[in-house]
Amino acid sequence: MRTAHETAAAVSMRKKRVVRNRVNMGLVYIGLFIMAFWAVFPLLWMVQISLKEPVLAYNPSVWLFTPVVDNYKNVFIDKNFDKFLVNSVVVTFFSTILSLILGTAAAYGFSRFKFKYADACLFFLLVIRMIPSVAIVIPVFLIGSFMNLIDTRILLIVTYLIFNVPFVVWMMKGFFDEIPKELDEAAMVDGCTTIQSLYKVILPVALPGIVATSIFCVISSWNEFVYALFLTSIHSVTTPTIVQSFLSIVGVVWGEMSAVGTMAVFPVLIFAIIVQKHMIRGLSFGAVKG
Repeated sequence: MRTAHETAAAVSMRKKRVVRNRVNMGLVYIGLFIMAFWAVFPLLWMVQISLKEPVLAYNPSVWLFTPVVDNYKNVFIDKNFDKFLVNSVVVTFFSTILSLILGTAAAYGFSRFKFKYADACLFFLLVIRMIPSVAIVIPVFLIGSFMNLIDTRILLIVTYLIFNVPFVVWMMKGFFDEIPKELDEAAMVDGCTTIQSLYKVILPVALPGIVATSIFCVISSWNEFVYALFLTSIHSVTTPTIVQSFLSIVGVVWGEMSAVGTMAVFPVLIFAIIVQKHMIRGLSFGAVKG
């Protein structure tokens, strides 16, 4: 009888534990849902405003309405948004590619080779990354004006390297430090040079880190406002800077502004979705495990 009673008690405790675990998991999921909704709600709000008629855009209490695309048409026809979008894509693409090439090569050097003042150089790069954009925009403007590069994509691309390259160096150095140097030595034994071992052996292993770094570079370049505002005027204006054109003494054109914001968000969002499988690879390097 005692054994049967103890068994029943154990079963009862097990059931209570299962119920408690399910309740805890339910609370966790509810909390995660609330946090996710809190983060996504501004985007949903912006999208629904962009689909409203101009009159309804000023009334946030209206959620049930017939969607229209008038705001998007006005943005493309009146504001030439397609030109600004192309400028943003070109500047972001080339600044990201150049930042990855220069920063990855520098990070590999800092990770694999020991030289004097290496730590000082890394700290100097970190300081450059921490400098506010508005603090050096005037010197950059004067240099660009002297070289006759104001209002050109080239000036924006080169300027974006100022804060992207240090970020890539620090990010990629951490990934390279996790890769054993034995891989480099094995590649050199097989006849590879240092550069060949980098792009044939090390870079494929560090691909998740490259993808993660590129996403941050894309977001940083795509959303950059200060340099794009002061260094461009007509021909090389990027997407973030045209938001100010919807502000006037009469008021804010919320519908068109929301349409621009929606179209500015989705390219980066789509890029992140495409490369997410590389990011969630765990940043665990398969070659190292092998």
